[in-house]
Amino acid sequence: MSDRLLILNATAVNEGRVFETDLLAEDGRIAALGPDLSGRPADTVIDAAGLHLLPGMIDDQVHFREPGPAHIGNFRAESAAAVAGGTTSVMDMPNNRPPVTDRDALAAKFARAEGVMHTNYSFYLGATNGNAAESARLRETPACGLKIFMGASTGDMLVDDPAALAAHFAGCPLLIATHCEDTPTIEANLAAYEARHGPEIPLECHPLIRSREACLKSSTLAVELARAHGSRLHVLHLTTADELALFAPGPCADKRVTAEVCIHHLVFCDEDYAEYGARIKCNPAIKTAADRAALRAALREDRIDVIATDHAPHLLADKRRPAYREAPAGLPYIQHALTALLELVHQGELTLADAVRKIAHAPAECYRLADRGFLREGYWADLALVDLAAEQTLTEDGVLHQCGWSAFEGRAAHARVDATVVSGRIACRDGKVREAAGRPLEFAGR
Repeated sequence: MSDRLLILNATAVNEGRVFETDLLAEDGRIAALGPDLSGRPADTVIDAAGLHLLPGMIDDQVHFREPGPAHIGNFRAESAAAVAGGTTSVMDMPNNRPPVTDRDALAAKFARAEGVMHTNYSFYLGATNGNAAESARLRETPACGLKIFMGASTGDMLVDDPAALAAHFAGCPLLIATHCEDTPTIEANLAAYEARHGPEIPLECHPLIRSREACLKSSTLAVELARAHGSRLHVLHLTTADELALFAPGPCADKRVTAEVCIHHLVFCDEDYAEYGARIKCNPAIKTAADRAALRAALREDRIDVIATDHAPHLLADKRRPAYREAPAGLPYIQHALTALLELVHQGELTLADAVRKIAHAPAECYRLADRGFLREGYWADLALVDLAAEQTLTEDGVLHQCGWSAFEGRAAHARVDATVVSGRIACRDGKVREAAGRPLEFAGR
């Protein structure tokens, strides 16, 4: 395995600047960043002329399904898909089978990932109505944070007891990431739509069942609890214009309450249910074109801090079940995430520098990652080389997700990931994934 990697003639995008540079990585870290490094000794040299060099995507919300049904998703397949698409670090959710709700289960999950993950990785502990003592001791673990499902989830992971919620917000020393939807509101809406349509509710009703009111009520509660207890709160996958007033614009590093949006909520809207049906069924639901426009605007004004995927594989056969309740929620697309986001850059919705800030700099700051998320000397060399002049149509050919499909199949793209480097090693080049090189993420100042 190469210890020294030299990248020449790249156009780097980092900390608001676009500039020409070479980069030398030694022993996994960026040893030099600047012009005229061609004379430095190296084991591998990449001529990146015509390519943009970005810090790799840090995805703070994925469901790789392990432990769980390995035929749907697993560490090896999903992380291979991730590096094929320019993602270098992930944070995986705890709603596994069995769920990760105590330190023993968390340690076992880290043990399963060792030597298997192509990306760098960390995992959340899942909150329950009865495990506030576990979340209070999270600083003793390698977890990235605490995940609270404030909307319906699997098993006993819905936290709906006010006293339990208060205990988690008061006692958790790390970042709290929340899924915010109000379950009683959703259940009442679902009962009304089943009375009207029977079990085969049209998918166009999904954002009316998992409604904007359900999102706003739950997000408001999360923000109120965080402010009351001084918690570090990160509200995941915002979907509505209504919720945006809860979050202040400004630099992510200055905030204790931050927000995330997922790429599929920036790309699709409710008009797409007619074409895609349950393929784009997810929780919280994709909402209106006006909501999508508001989310894009909130990114530009730094009201939303982080862009992620919520990558969640399901078999297409399960997605095609006719009954509304039986078609599972979740979209697999981490392999195409960066490409899809760069399409928004191509359309003028975001600048390239802003996109990099939302997928790399901000998650590193939000989670207080040690030495990742930036192109800086001494930092880990987590890199994506992308061709912004490429044109392609995303197809199912070459999809590496274990479930065999991607939510972005059939869509045009004007970018392609040429190479991904994880902790100084080439993880994927020209679509060919190499030996797993992921490391556990480390944290600073928490």
